[in-house]
Amino acid sequence: MAEVADLESQQVDKMETLTKTPTTHRTAEEPRYKLVAENIVATYNGIEAVKNVSMKFREKAVTALIGPSGCGKTTFLRCLNRMHELSKGAKVVGKVLLDGEDLYSNREDAILHRRKIGMVFQKPNPFPTMSIYDNVAAGLKLNGVKDKKIIDQIVQGCLEMVYLWDEVKHDLKKPGMSLSGGQQQRLCIARALAIQPEVLLMDEPASALDPIATQKIEEMINELKKEYTIIIVTHNMQQAVRVSDYTGFMYLGDLVEFGETKQIFENPRNEITAKYVQGQFG
Repeated sequence: MAEVADLESQQVDKMETLTKTPTTHRTAEEPRYKLVAENIVATYNGIEAVKNVSMKFREKAVTALIGPSGCGKTTFLRCLNRMHELSKGAKVVGKVLLDGEDLYSNREDAILHRRKIGMVFQKPNPFPTMSIYDNVAAGLKLNGVKDKKIIDQIVQGCLEMVYLWDEVKHDLKKPGMSLSGGQQQRLCIARALAIQPEVLLMDEPASALDPIATQKIEEMINELKKEYTIIIVTHNMQQAVRVSDYTGFMYLGDLVEFGETKQIFENPRNEITAKYVQGQFG
């Protein structure tokens, strides 16, 4: 019960911070690392898809992972919240530290870790039999939150955070699947935010969307990073430039180069990185 009360109170506090009060800028202090991956090797049936990759993700910043198809970006992303191990024949070696705690040190806590590190997939996947409201509330109820007023407040707050509330506030009982593709994706992001993750992973969240819906997703990402650490996989290099603070370029399972996005795209240190961001292959 204490965990439920804590989830309720912390989420309400975060909703109020994001929806009611102006955001204050961080001081010039050194940003801290929220998530650290150390020597991650990910395999499928013994074949390496990610090869000894280490990366540090700054708190309240957006990091983009770029690279051609099949280079290990999504596999690496799935390692960060222990989803890779759900695949048959999959194995992960290495460490993923969230606030210094290794998520792989206790194999029994995978569900808890996935709550702390939420994930949004490439294709929108609302729960097909649930209403818009219930899609967002599902995780709260699953985690034992029963107070309807609290659930109502969190549902509205999360829908506001993804710029969807004004579009659906009179249709909350309609099926989530009745929304457009872009709205469904924002609904899925609201669903992920409802259980108050500390990190948000996004795997090509706008790849199937039209330009207008993509713009809304990007505006939302820029707003969400004020409170969340975000890691996004994207094939759209212009999108990486628009939304990310840091970028990692992956190729054939290796991390070739990592740095500030401006440096990666304007002054890459590696020749392969330069050729990729210039569109010479992909």
